[in-house]
Amino acid sequence: MENQHAMSHSFQLRPLQDKDAPSISKHANNRKIWLGVRDHFPFPYTVEDAEAFIQMAREEEEAIVKAIVVEGEVVGAIGIHPQEDVNRICVEVGYWVSEKYWGNGIATAAVREMTKLAFELGYTRVFATVFGNNPASGRVLEKAGFTYEGTMKASAIKDGKILDMLMYGIVCD
Repeated sequence: MENQHAMSHSFQLRPLQDKDAPSISKHANNRKIWLGVRDHFPFPYTVEDAEAFIQMAREEEEAIVKAIVVEGEVVGAIGIHPQEDVNRICVEVGYWVSEKYWGNGIATAAVREMTKLAFELGYTRVFATVFGNNPASGRVLEKAGFTYEGTMKASAIKDGKILDMLMYGIVCD
């Protein structure tokens, strides 16, 4: 197995930097990743798209977005996004990881780390939604301690297909 050396603790989370754009573009430019994320994540994913993402993450006042770094290379990103109004005690977590690193625990460990940060910042709940046709992302959340809370039937459209969205959540104990 090529990825055995990259087990879950051989990564770091850090703020995005301008120099990360080529690495982000290299790893994000993958239709399989695009199929599992929201449409504001482009495909094809160019260096210019990566530069715009880095700039947006830097200017975002509420959200906290971090690079997932393996061996000095940005191979994904993760963010917590505070909700508004009566839901302001909650954050949504979103993430993607390079296909090269799927299945070795990096996404799960990154979700755990960002969830811990959210609770330290005083949020009471972290949640994520995944497309019904992406069970691997649900497993990431379950392994990170999240609970499957329900299915929102026919609530998203991706690549021309109407999909269910699965809701996962975890509350601060």
